[in-house]
Amino acid sequence: MLDRRKRSKRITCKKLRRVRDDDNNPCILETDASRKCMDDNSYNKDMCTIHFLRYKNCRKFWNGIMMQRRKDGIQPNMPTAEEREKILESIGGMPY
Repeated sequence: MLDRRKRSKRITCKKLRRVRDDDNNPCILETDASRKCMDDNSYNKDMCTIHFLRYKNCRKFWNGIMMQRRKDGIQPNMPTAEEREKILESIGGMPY
């Protein structure tokens, strides 16, 4: 039983590191803004709609990029943080 808990905790920590890794998650800023808004507004979702939309649009945009790269055979599917900066510069900033 104890071994199972340790393994579960390791998996959870590993997932958390991956979610917070800038190379794996292109929408960290939007995620943080949404969470901060929820904290600041006592979890009133109506007050944070704009942040939720930005997060949703961010995920949609980068998912499209990821799907295109997969289709074109480019690895890794998700561009690194450095590559994402160049992509955003080439299109004139964040489209979301």
